[in-house]
Amino acid sequence: MQKEQIGASTWILPFLKEKSMGPDLNWRLRLGFLVHDVSRLRRNVTDRVLKPLNVTRSQWWVLAFLSRRDGMPQVALAEELDLGKVALGGLIDRLEANGLVERRADQTDRRVKRVFLTKVGTKLIKDIRNSVAGAEEDILRGIDEAELQVMVKALRAMKENLLELLGGERVEHDEEEVGADAS
Repeated sequence: MQKEQIGASTWILPFLKEKSMGPDLNWRLRLGFLVHDVSRLRRNVTDRVLKPLNVTRSQWWVLAFLSRRDGMPQVALAEELDLGKVALGGLIDRLEANGLVERRADQTDRRVKRVFLTKVGTKLIKDIRNSVAGAEEDILRGIDEAELQVMVKALRAMKENLLELLGGERVEHDEEEVGADAS
């Protein structure tokens, strides 16, 4: 445990020494603001990268999720993405109109609509991954692998704690999850 704290402190020490942070401001509180700022700025950069591809971040999330679990029922996809059925329905309508996904009736229950990537959608996912990968390299420039591993471990723990506070279950992680968000 002490070793983990040392790793985290080496990452946080330069942050704590920032001149812009007042001496009375709790660094743990400031960490929350920093996580929020990084997330917001990352979304802005991602939006810029996606714009030339004519896809929104929300559409990308749907496409990326389908690239890992193609053919999901629309209701299950809404639950997994934490979107309302109507909101997801609108996203899928636009993706379908652009030829990126298609809905098909389930073979055993015709009331269930499954969502599949088209060949065009699959190609777009590859283009998005290439574009986003370049942006991610720029975002992570100057951060070595060991620091990234410490950050990922800390953010996973924070996520689990937040889910627990909200009444959710602990989440399990696999080795691919680190790069899953960019796919």
